[in-house]
Amino acid sequence: MTILVKDRYFDPFITSSEIDRKIEELAKRVSGDVKDKKPLFIVVLNGAFVFAADLIRHFDFPLDITFIKVASYTGTSSSGKVREMLGLDKNIEGRTVIIVEDIIDTGITMKHLIEKLKDMGAAEVRIASLLFKPEAFRMDFSIDYVGMEIPNDFIVGYGLDYDGYGRNYPDIYKIKE
Repeated sequence: MTILVKDRYFDPFITSSEIDRKIEELAKRVSGDVKDKKPLFIVVLNGAFVFAADLIRHFDFPLDITFIKVASYTGTSSSGKVREMLGLDKNIEGRTVIIVEDIIDTGITMKHLIEKLKDMGAAEVRIASLLFKPEAFRMDFSIDYVGMEIPNDFIVGYGLDYDGYGRNYPDIYKIKE
């Protein structure tokens, strides 16, 4: 079913059951790597809140979680500049940190975060992203945990938005050209 978000139409792309399967797979990999490290999960708002909630429910080990808000998107395209909106409120010195992100496309925001966290003394910085757009990626870092690689289409749903709208859908939809 095609949906209307603001002034754009979007077609079904990834079902909620596919998303659930990928999150379960990601959780097993993350758990196997960090369960003994008492990791700090840093969730990038606003988009990753749905993914983070579903991801951490799979963990049965001690962990800490906090949220930061950064943005580089305006409308349907990246501005190329990272605006930090809400900062980190935890001491991360010597800690294993896992950045939880909904989607990585250009990588500009993530590179900014990685550098900042390393400067703040994190012992280890890992990245868990539900979605990755390799065609759009312009940076030189590796992503530790990727749920799905997708084409460079603009998408909404499952926490992803178009100017703040569309986050509430359990499935992911891609823009209809």
